[in-house]
Amino acid sequence: MIMIKTKKGNIHGYLLILSICCLDSCREPLVPKPEGYFRIELPSKSYLVFNESRSSNVIPLSFEYPVYGKITENPENISQPGWLNIEFPRFKAIIYLTYKDVEGDLAGLIEQTYTMNVKNHITKADAINELVINNKEQRTYGILYDLKGNTASAVQFYLTDSTKHYLRGSLYFESEPNADSLAPVIEFFREDIIHLIETLKWN
Repeated sequence: MIMIKTKKGNIHGYLLILSICCLDSCREPLVPKPEGYFRIELPSKSYLVFNESRSSNVIPLSFEYPVYGKITENPENISQPGWLNIEFPRFKAIIYLTYKDVEGDLAGLIEQTYTMNVKNHITKADAINELVINNKEQRTYGILYDLKGNTASAVQFYLTDSTKHYLRGSLYFESEPNADSLAPVIEFFREDIIHLIETLKWN
C-alpha cells in the first residue's frame, strides 16, 4: 500500500487512498448507448373526398384520403383503368390502389392478392395479423393484413362487395425496411388506411 506522509502522520495518507478507491468503485461501467432514431413530426389528421370526377380512370367508388397525400395515376398503366396511388413525398410513402371488376372471379382476385401482396413477404415477416372487414351497411367485405418485421410493405388489404367491385391496396416506403424506425409512421398511415376503408362507397 502507498503511504503519504503528512505533518499529522500517516493517517491522512490512508484516508486519502481509501477515498480515491471508493470514488473509483462508484463509477458505473461504460455501456454503449442503444441506437436512437430522429423524432418524426406527423401532420394533423384531415381528409378529402376522392371520387370518379377526380380521376381520368373510370373507378366507380369514392373514399376519403389524407390532405397531406396526393392522388396520382401511373401513366404506364393508364390503359388499364383502376390503377392509382396516394403519395406522401415528405415521408417517401405510397399507398398503391388497384380497382378491378369482379367479373365472376372473386376467388381468383383474392388468391391473386394474397400471392402478390402477402405471400411474397412471408419470408421477411415476423408475423402476419389479419383484421376481417365485414360492413354489411356499406357492402364492404375484406381483410386487412398487418405484416410485422422488416418487410417491404407493412400493411395490405382488399375490399369487395362480393359481386361486382374489388379494390386492392398496399402501403410501401421508398426506403430500406426498418420496422423499429418506421413503426410510428406505419401506425400513422395505417390509421389513414382504416379511415379509407370506413369511408369507402361503391358507385
